[in-house]
Amino acid sequence: MYHQLYLSPVGNLRIVADDIALRQLWLPNEVEQRQPEAGWIDGKASPIINQVITMLSDYFAGKIVCFTDIPCEPEGSEFQKAVWQQLKNIGYAEIVSYGDIAAAINKPKGAQAVGGAVGANPIAIILPCHRVLGRSGTLTGYSGGLTVKKALLDLEGISYKENRQYSLDY
Repeated sequence: MYHQLYLSPVGNLRIVADDIALRQLWLPNEVEQRQPEAGWIDGKASPIINQVITMLSDYFAGKIVCFTDIPCEPEGSEFQKAVWQQLKNIGYAEIVSYGDIAAAINKPKGAQAVGGAVGANPIAIILPCHRVLGRSGTLTGYSGGLTVKKALLDLEGISYKENRQYSLDY
């Protein structure tokens, strides 16, 4: 497994890949809380990590980037993988609700379960969970913190509503 830190406008991100695919992208709070596993190799020579860095640099420079060319293989349950596959289909500056994803995977009453899977997404930004909002366009949470989610949404020009009640709006 290869890993490399990437200094982004939202903070340090850790990119983790093997020779086949991107496996994880840690947000700044995760970088602060976690350490790379023993045996992981500096990723400067990893073609996948270099591709991710190039695309992230373009993204944070304000260019419209489609991350679908990056091979991603996150580890999770079959349900989680189905949700994460739907995340990959959300285009730049587009938003969907948890209910939209639940309907897309044929679990129309599974919006809350989708919320759990979205929150467990191990490849943030590339599998754009920040583009998932509550059904009324409200911010409902983000594993990397709402400050990071707002910054990503603002970068893409996505409008949202503040959720002042702090209740979940799936």
